[in-house]
Amino acid sequence: MMLGPKLNTVFASRWKALYWAAGVMLTAYCSVPNPDPTPADKAQAQHMSHKNPWAKDAAQH
Repeated sequence: MMLGPKLNTVFASRWKALYWAAGVMLTAYCSVPNPDPTPADKAQAQHMSHKNPWAKDAAQH
């Protein structure tokens, strides 16, 4: 069983074929999840925490 329009009606027009292909690509892009971060990635993210260069350090007071 195939969902959507029949292939001979989709490819009857170049524009319909492009819209169909864009829909297939968008579906593939939206359905693939992001990879889970590895423990090494988490450790690197914690190590590279952001520090405000304009903030006063508590040690300078």
